[in-house]
Amino acid sequence: MNGSEIFKINTQSEFDAQALKVFRHQYRTNTVYQEFCSYLGKSDANVDEVSAIPFLPISFFKSKEIISGDKHPETIFTSSGTTGSNTSKHFVNRLSLYEESFRHAFELFYGKVEDFCVLALLPSYLEREGSSLIYMVDDMIKQSQHPDSGFYLNDLNGLRNKLIQLDTNGQKILLIGVSFALLDMVETNTLKLKNTVIMETGGMKGRRKELIREELHSILKEGFGVPVVHSEYGMTELLSQGYSKGNGVFETPPWMKILIRDTEDPLAYQDHKKTGGINVIDLANIDSCAFIATQDLGKTYENGTFEVLGRFDHSDVRGCNLMVL
Repeated sequence: MNGSEIFKINTQSEFDAQALKVFRHQYRTNTVYQEFCSYLGKSDANVDEVSAIPFLPISFFKSKEIISGDKHPETIFTSSGTTGSNTSKHFVNRLSLYEESFRHAFELFYGKVEDFCVLALLPSYLEREGSSLIYMVDDMIKQSQHPDSGFYLNDLNGLRNKLIQLDTNGQKILLIGVSFALLDMVETNTLKLKNTVIMETGGMKGRRKELIREELHSILKEGFGVPVVHSEYGMTELLSQGYSKGNGVFETPPWMKILIRDTEDPLAYQDHKKTGGINVIDLANIDSCAFIATQDLGKTYENGTFEVLGRFDHSDVRGCNLMVL
C-alpha cells in the first residue's frame, strides 16, 4: 500500500473503507498481528466492519517487531523509559508517511507552519535519541523558515526574552514544551502573551509530581498570560497526533479515530461519555500496526472529540492477560 490515499479521507464511509483495507493488508503481511488476530478468532475472512477489527496492545511494541510487509526501516523511534526498563520500538519504513501525516494535521488545525515562529522546550526528549516528537518538531522548525525558530534546552531566560520580543512585535508563535519544563519557566517568569500558542505535550518524565490537567493548565495560563493552553496527543507507536485547543478536548485528523474499550472486557466498546481504555486507529501506521489498544483512559463525545483522563495503574489491566502471545 502506498498510503497516500488515507490523507484524502473526507467522510466516515471513506474512513471505514480505508480502515478495512489497511486491516486486510496488515493481517496478511504482519506475522505478529496475524497471530494475535487468529488467537482471538479474527481474520480477513470474518472481519467486515471496523468495530470487529482487533486492537493490538501497545505493550507489544516493547517485546515484538511490529512490521507490516518487509523490514527495511528508515528509522526506529523509541520511547523514553527508566534505566533498565523495556522501551517501545516503532520501525518506520517510510518517514515520508510520518512527515505527510504531521504536516497535514498541523495545517488542518492551525494553518501553515510558515506563519509561525516555532520555539521548542523539550529537554527530556532532546537528551536522548530516537524521539518521534523531536523529529516532528525539528521538521516544523525547519518548515517555518523563521530565523528565530529553534530548540531551547536550559536557557529559560533566553527563551523568555525571545518570547517577549517576538510576541510584542505581533509575530505568531508556537511554543511547544513538555509539562515540567513549561512549569519551570513560569515559576521564574510571569508573561502576558497575546500572539502565542502554548502547547504542552504532557508528562512530567519523573521530574515533578504529576498534576491533573486542570491544575497544570491553570498554572500555565496564569504564568504565560494566555486564555487557554493547547495540547498534543501523540506517542512513539503512532504516526499521527490529536490536538486540543483548550480544556483538554482533543480532535483528530480524518485518518485517525479514537474508540473507547470497556475496562472489564477489552473486546467490547463503551458508549460516548463513558470512561474506558483508549483504542487508536492511526491509518498512517500502514507499515506497522494501525490498530492499537493504549494504556490511556479516556472518553469520546458524539462529535468525534475525546478526552484523556489518565492511565491504567498497571500494564496488566484486567482482560489484557488474554492478549499475550
